[in-house]
Amino acid sequence: MSTRPRTVDERPAEGSGTLAPELMARVQEIQIRTHKLVNTALSGGYRSTFRGTGLEFAEVRPYQPGDEVRSIDWNVTARAGEPYIKTFQEERELTLHLLVDTSSSMDFGSRGLSKREAAAQFAALIAFTAIKSQDQVGLTLFGHDAGLHLEPKKGGRHGLRVIREVLAAPSTGRGGDLSVVLDHGLRTLRRRGIVFLISDFLDQALDAPTTSQVEGGASADFWGDSLASLALRHDVIAVRVIDPLEEALPNSGRVELAGIESNARRTVDAGSRAQREAWEQAARERRTGLDRVFSRARVDALELRTDRDLANPLIDFFRRRQARYGGRVV
Repeated sequence: MSTRPRTVDERPAEGSGTLAPELMARVQEIQIRTHKLVNTALSGGYRSTFRGTGLEFAEVRPYQPGDEVRSIDWNVTARAGEPYIKTFQEERELTLHLLVDTSSSMDFGSRGLSKREAAAQFAALIAFTAIKSQDQVGLTLFGHDAGLHLEPKKGGRHGLRVIREVLAAPSTGRGGDLSVVLDHGLRTLRRRGIVFLISDFLDQALDAPTTSQVEGGASADFWGDSLASLALRHDVIAVRVIDPLEEALPNSGRVELAGIESNARRTVDAGSRAQREAWEQAARERRTGLDRVFSRARVDALELRTDRDLANPLIDFFRRRQARYGGRVV
């Protein structure tokens, strides 16, 4: 992974004929699939969950019975000879940032969607929902050699571009040190906003390095600390993408597994109950470790499974957040 995602301001416009037909078809398919959900199940939940960060002046108008006396604009009242009040409206415009993992492990899919395709569909759901609410959407891709950062913008064309970039990014790298992209976000995402961090988190340590590890040459940086720092400035939501095979092996005899981000290979006897249980136990321990990192960083987390509906976790998240905070950027 590059130490700093490159910022891209201009590229050929969507639909300009420069996209491979297969990629264009996938982008359009995701757009169609998400359109109805955005207009029905998601947009109301999004607006209620993320209500804005303050109030801005709207207008002055004549005082009416029942209005707050504290809202009277005494300067206008003196000039007009009758009471006028100031009115305010919610500062609705928010900025949504998508940090999306495109490392090689995200291309894995044992059935149905790959994790990258699931990430692209989820990114489309939240991006188009934000765009419908007139919010800006930015994108940072990490986990491949080049990296990429798109400045926040509005509009459906920009939403399509977000999907395209997630699907088209080369899958040539390892997950790398997530602290690099989080620290980059801390430096570049200046205005407080909403950050969705979408990854399988497979290549990430679950604890800070020990003193002996650092003395042995390991990096002293821990992505959990960087996540906590980012969460102090932004409303951060971690989205873990999971393939069902990563949590449970089928009872199907001996299986050869090849590492996507390395050349390592291993054979697992999936017909052995003991090995299946060991596999599942390792998955549970990793989930517990990730939950611990997220909890310490004080970020909300949700899970996407590639074999299940991708909108329901987002809908459930909106409901939980509204119940807990009453709908505000935290």
